[in-house]
Amino acid sequence: MFNIQEELKKLPDKPGVYLMKDSRGQVIYVGKAISLRKRVRQYFQSSKGKPEKVKTMVKNIEEFEYIITDTELEALILEANLIKKHKPKYNVLLRDDKNYPYIKVTTKEEYPRVLKVRKILKDKSKYFGPYISNQAVNDTLEIIRTLYPIRTCKLNIGKEANKNRPCLNYHINRCLAPCQGNIDREKYMEMVNEIIMFLNGKEDKLLDIITDKMRTASKNLDFENAAKYRDQINSINHILEKQKIISTNMTDQDVIGMARGIDEVCVQIFFIRTGKIIGREHFILTGTDEMHREEVISSFIKQFYLGSAYIPKEILVEEEFEDLEIISKWLSERRGSKVFIKIPKRGEKNKLIDMVKRNAMQTLEQYSDRIKRKMKDSFEAVEELAAILMLEENPKRIEAFDISNIQGVESVGSMVVFENGMPKKSDYRRFKIKSIVGANDYGSMEEVVYRRFSRGLEEKKLLQENKLDIESFSVFPDLLMIDGGKGQVNIVKKVLNKFDINIPVCGLVKDDFHRTRGIIYDNKEIKLTNNSISFKLVTRIQDEAHRFAISYHRSLRDKKMFRSILDDIKGIGEKRKKELLKHFGSIENIRKASIDDLTSIEGMNKLSAEAVYSFFKSRKGG
Repeated sequence: MFNIQEELKKLPDKPGVYLMKDSRGQVIYVGKAISLRKRVRQYFQSSKGKPEKVKTMVKNIEEFEYIITDTELEALILEANLIKKHKPKYNVLLRDDKNYPYIKVTTKEEYPRVLKVRKILKDKSKYFGPYISNQAVNDTLEIIRTLYPIRTCKLNIGKEANKNRPCLNYHINRCLAPCQGNIDREKYMEMVNEIIMFLNGKEDKLLDIITDKMRTASKNLDFENAAKYRDQINSINHILEKQKIISTNMTDQDVIGMARGIDEVCVQIFFIRTGKIIGREHFILTGTDEMHREEVISSFIKQFYLGSAYIPKEILVEEEFEDLEIISKWLSERRGSKVFIKIPKRGEKNKLIDMVKRNAMQTLEQYSDRIKRKMKDSFEAVEELAAILMLEENPKRIEAFDISNIQGVESVGSMVVFENGMPKKSDYRRFKIKSIVGANDYGSMEEVVYRRFSRGLEEKKLLQENKLDIESFSVFPDLLMIDGGKGQVNIVKKVLNKFDINIPVCGLVKDDFHRTRGIIYDNKEIKLTNNSISFKLVTRIQDEAHRFAISYHRSLRDKKMFRSILDDIKGIGEKRKKELLKHFGSIENIRKASIDDLTSIEGMNKLSAEAVYSFFKSRKGG
């Protein structure tokens, strides 16, 4: 038994990270401290003056653990990683985590390529970005490939030169076919260097180079190449006209501003590269009503840059915050050179902050209006549904169940929850069928509903005895929706009667085209008007229950099916197995691959390549 008061006495006066846990052992808060002893003890002292959120959290703490670090910087990095891993209930979280696309120039290759990627690797390639959308990257790549006919294939040129026919791109003038030796490396690298110049934002310098080439070609009466260079110049000028110069400072900057609502915050970040906005992004953070602005900004920066592949030289924020110096040190280490976090009070940079804050406020207003509209529409849909079913009150909480299997294999059940007509994903639950063998949807539904309500009754008892603080299954619905007809509904009613629970149950039936047709209630089918708001709500609930069940079933099935012959090769783990299949497409193609082919894959060293090659060579037909 964990004795909090006794454990508090053992806390060291050293920097580190602490993890607060609830009665189920779930991490509900992660924090860092210069002194673990002083910081953690503060939570369990007088609650006077503490925010309500902290008071609620402390009530739910059953135990804590801590990790000692050598420095405050180590504690900061560990804290950010643990928040990302556990997603604790009482920390500020970036729920809409994004993985930004980048442009990669594979400068380690003999004849480099230009690719769209989402991860930055330490592979001696050059990376540019982040770009805010796939479309932005695709547009940029299209411009580059129009201006410069470089290769897009995966051939290992040098080792595979002159072994293959030129591909279609050569015949439509989109590639100069270095695979056939049609262009020497020096000329090819000239194009690559100009691409890098373009991606670095040095368009003016690039224009000077191309202009000189055009003049030289014209002087030598090489009018065909002169025209080609002229078209390149026109294309680049057209791009420059579209780009908005907003800063005379040519330093790469991220500008962060925020706006507050009633119980949410919008943090907006603008990405400025060489004086131009290349994109922007916003994040809506909830549960921040009792937090100071500087605390929100600090939390945002730690979580955002933990997952960011690129750190700019300069980050502009609206006000100073705790940990500024230590975060600056951490980001400098990640970047490999000094990162400056600045709080401008006047001048051009202050105007940038104001612009980002205005955008954050506008985004927050739009978000709030959208949420209000959705809430109003959802309430009206629930109200209409209650009238159709002749319920005494609107069902605030609706739970829907579905079963998924293929020929009885890996049967699973899903439970989705809608409150006031909107999904409450934190309450969704999945069930792996344990007692039923084969394709028995009735038996599977009976098991799932039985487990859901038996667990709920058990939790209610523990809550009454003050042995449990957090409600999970103990919150019962006002209406149950079952994917199926009268048979399924009667099975569920039988379970509820066994527990003496009185909750309305309706079945959701589909037509021959697997579309929602109507509701089974009180042993009658009620048809819904296709364009009614109640029909749209029921369809959404049914689709969501089905989607959630199918996704769980698919994940279990994939785990089972992903076992392959590659599992028998020593030294080839999940990551390398995925890369091999992704690159070659099939086991047969891997079997035919040479050691050189195998080593060309990212993450495959010579030892691993030889292990794969030898494995297939030793087998019959290898």
